[in-house]
Amino acid sequence: MKKPVFFKRKPAPESPALLQTGRTVTHPFSVLDRYVPLGKGEAALYDAIREAVPLVDAAIGKIVALTGGFTLACDDPALQTALNDFALAVPVSGGGYGLDTFIRRYLDQLLTYGTAVGEVLPTADGGGVHSLHNVPLQGLEILRDPLHGAGQVCLQTPNGPVPAPYPELLVYSALDPKPGQVTGNSLLKGLPFVTGILLKIYNTIGVNFERLGNLRFAVTYRPAGDAADRGSAKDRAMQIAQAWRTAMRDDRSGRVSDFIAVGDVDIKVIGADNQALDTQVPVRQMLEQIVAKTGLPPFILGLSWSTSERMAAQQTDMLTTELWNYRRQLTPVIQKIAGLWLRLQGANLPCRVVWDDISLQDEVATANAAYLRMKTNLLEQQWKEQRA
Repeated sequence: MKKPVFFKRKPAPESPALLQTGRTVTHPFSVLDRYVPLGKGEAALYDAIREAVPLVDAAIGKIVALTGGFTLACDDPALQTALNDFALAVPVSGGGYGLDTFIRRYLDQLLTYGTAVGEVLPTADGGGVHSLHNVPLQGLEILRDPLHGAGQVCLQTPNGPVPAPYPELLVYSALDPKPGQVTGNSLLKGLPFVTGILLKIYNTIGVNFERLGNLRFAVTYRPAGDAADRGSAKDRAMQIAQAWRTAMRDDRSGRVSDFIAVGDVDIKVIGADNQALDTQVPVRQMLEQIVAKTGLPPFILGLSWSTSERMAAQQTDMLTTELWNYRRQLTPVIQKIAGLWLRLQGANLPCRVVWDDISLQDEVATANAAYLRMKTNLLEQQWKEQRA
């Protein structure tokens, strides 16, 4: 007689909390209602802005560099060394190693497009992380869950967007999304109009310098009043034109050639009487708008607009706050990647991200402030001892 087999009943999965303001009524084509495009046209526009205006590209690079580095910490000392090795040596797609390299590219994508997506590629045996991949946004779509309000990364297919089969291996961030949106706003939002004006000014400067630098001449021959001169005016004009072309051709070849003409001949430079427009003021106005959007002090971007280019304490505090805002965006991403690596190692431990200190102050000024603080404490202690 066979022994009865008892099956342990699995506990019911915990149902997620529902968003009370979510929409529950849908139509037959509800996927169109939940579809949120990543803005391919805007992505191409932002790429063009970074390529056309070096100041914008430099600003994003400076923000990524100033955000600083980090270290990972877990509660298991035996896994701490392996965790550090993983953070330093994990391969990153496109060349490079280290979690810091992946995060820098991730932040660059987040600032440029307002949305960033990354993927963790586990090893074939599932015992670790093979590499990290910065996912381009061109082949992705975002679907909004109408009940929970969360965004879902989907793949583009001929039959429509299909959710990614392993969403737990994806990291996704949106920069300052509007209420109800699951895609973020680029740092460059609002700059297309300003950069358009700036590029028009730069293009005009180039055209004017090409016209003024590559001189063009107007050669005018005025025949005399006698009948013989008027009768041969056409032949003399042709001879003058041929002699002028020969002189210009010899000049381009590096040879010195004289131009000899008979009669009343006048030579003027075309456009020499016109003055080029002063573009310093409008260019600075456009650059001020760009710098204000980035949140960086002008001199960090190589702009010397004042006699004393020092970062004031107020500017330092504002920039530090801005950088910590980006760090708060990146911390959950780093924790998810590190937590996934720990779980693949069989350890379900929390992981902490320890960011490096942001040092924007002058080292000499910081040292003087520390010296004065210590001197003040010493004087206060001596005064208290004398009172006692």
